[in-house]
Order: sequence, then C-alpha cells, then structure tokens
Amino acid sequence: MVGIMAFPRTTIGKKVIMALSGVIWVGFLFFHAYGNLKIFYGAAYFNAYAEGLRELGHPILGHEHALWILRVVVVAAFGFHIWAGITLKLRNWDSRSTKYVKNKYLHSDSAALTMIWGGLVILFFVTFHLMDLTLGTPGVNSAFVHGDAYSNVMASFSSGTHVAIYMVALIALAFHLYHGVWSMFQTFGLNNKDWTDLYKGLAWVLALIIPISLALIPLSVMFGIVS
Repeated sequence: MVGIMAFPRTTIGKKVIMALSGVIWVGFLFFHAYGNLKIFYGAAYFNAYAEGLRELGHPILGHEHALWILRVVVVAAFGFHIWAGITLKLRNWDSRSTKYVKNKYLHSDSAALTMIWGGLVILFFVTFHLMDLTLGTPGVNSAFVHGDAYSNVMASFSSGTHVAIYMVALIALAFHLYHGVWSMFQTFGLNNKDWTDLYKGLAWVLALIIPISLALIPLSVMFGIVS
C-alpha cells in the first residue's frame, strides 16, 4: 500500500499519470470534434445533438447525470495532467546543479520545446471556451442563449477576435498533441524501433485531424459557409 501511494510521487509515476490523463483528453477531444461537426447539418440537428448529450444514459441515468460524470472525469484528468507536467518540469530543473553555458537540443523538436507554453495557451483557451460557449459569461458571449447551442456558436464566431483566439489555441493544441501522443507511446513502453515511424505517424494524424476538425467550425462561420 505504501508503495502504491508513493508511486505518483516518482518520475515514472508522474509520467504514467500524464499519459493516462492524456489518453482521456485525446478521446474527449476526438469525440468533441466529431460531435461538433454536426453543426454542418443545420440548427435543428445540432441543437438536438446538444440536448441529446444531456440525456445520455437515459432512462437508467437522470437528466445530465452522465454528462456531469463525464465533466468530472475530464476536469480531473485535466488537473492531474497539469499537476504531473508542472512537477516533472520543476524536478527536471532542480536536477540541474549548474546552468549550461549554451543549450543544445539534440533530440528535441519544436513541439517538445514549446510544451509548457503551449500548455499555458491551452489552459487559457479552455477557460475562455467554457466562458464563451458553456457558461455564456457576459462580456465574452453576451448573445448567449441557454438551450440554443447553434445560435451561441454563430454569435461567438461572428467575432474575428474569438476566431483568432481559437486558431492560436488550436495551433498550440496540434503541437501539444503530437509531442504528447508520441511521449505517451514511450511511457507505455511502445518504443520498438521497428514501429517508430508508425507511432510518429499516429501522433501526427491525431495532431492534425483533431485541430483541423475543430478549426472548420469557426472558419466556416466566419466565411459564411455556416450561418
């Protein structure tokens, strides 16, 4: 029992927590993007989809019960992911007894070098996104109407500022997904050299498909493809 409790405090434990919480978020983002693409079927279809999320598990579960369970799991995964990432980075900094005169990143790519900053951008974006399209916070989405998801999306992405925020966040997400998924394979021991190209390919696929799918919505509203 003591060993199990101590595991999250180890470097390996933190990496496993990051990987598992990352899996939850990749799954969530994939289905979130898939669901949101239903906006191209029109207002009635999209609003029916949004309302249907509140009835998941019915009649076994009550109104919004499954949705709240999903929210708790996703938020908890997000929190653990941030905690593990920050503590790992601090441990890495503390392990350096001296500063390098010149930093040379021989095996790091641009995604790896921007994980922290990209993570901060994503954290800001998640907060903004909730205020914009979930809570309808005044000053963020003043035209928010409860129960009309389609109109809320239209109102949000009629603002060029909102679209720009989403685009910057999705670029950060693409880099974060690529490095995160690639690191996840290594954490789980899937680092056979013969399969390296496949793992990197899968990381790239997810890093492109999810952000591009999510980007289609604000861009389509801005250019009048969806209205």
